[in-house]
Amino acid sequence: MSIESQIETKLNAGLALSHLEIINESHMHSGTRLDTHFKLVAVSNDFDGKRLIQRHQTIFGLLNDIMQNPIHALSMHLYTEAEWAEKAGVVPASPNCMGGSKHDK
Repeated sequence: MSIESQIETKLNAGLALSHLEIINESHMHSGTRLDTHFKLVAVSNDFDGKRLIQRHQTIFGLLNDIMQNPIHALSMHLYTEAEWAEKAGVVPASPNCMGGSKHDK
């Protein structure tokens, strides 16, 4: 099963999602051809009343067994249905990879 399919299955089992996008951004990162970098857009009223950190903790809890391996990086954009409507479905673009840690310079 692909990483995207695993993410989708786990999130759908744990949340009542009205919108889900899983975008493989591995190609944007130098030196990797593996499926390791993803952007997640999830819309659920299960996030209602939760702070951003609590929303992230929910996702990390659901994806715990694949977060360190095979997933290396996961950008999360987590919204309630009202927040998603307010954003008109527009998600911030991901930055380009800087080729390793910016602290290596």
